[in-house]
Amino acid sequence: MSWQADMLCAGTAEGEVLRFDAPVSFWGGISPQTSEVTLAGHPQLGEIIAGKILVIPRLIGSSSSSAVLLELLYNGIAPKALILGGRDAILPVGVVVARQMGWPTIPIATLSAPPFISGTRLRLCEDGRIEQLTPTPQTISPSP
Repeated sequence: MSWQADMLCAGTAEGEVLRFDAPVSFWGGISPQTSEVTLAGHPQLGEIIAGKILVIPRLIGSSSSSAVLLELLYNGIAPKALILGGRDAILPVGVVVARQMGWPTIPIATLSAPPFISGTRLRLCEDGRIEQLTPTPQTISPSP
């Protein structure tokens, strides 16, 4: 299966999805020192975003979120990519600044109502194509 996303920041990535079940602001919601979700009451509280393709269907913003993403990039603990449910002008600023500083960056794509769930492996291509590499993880029911 594949989907066509709009690219906000060019790049490629391949990896496992971590999907946020609720909106989050990187400022106050993600630790720039550990990449842990720290927002109290968030469904993914305690999850580590480093090395994941982070799917965020809805964002709540803070203009400082770009600074947190920049710190994650600098510290080498950023997600592999972001797939957002809508356009965002804040998070890409962190990637643009990192690129200007000569640091590694990540792609950021937008896809309306991204269907991906945690545990699925994806490939994000330079042209915005998203390929699903593994079947969607299923909950295994106990045998009767």
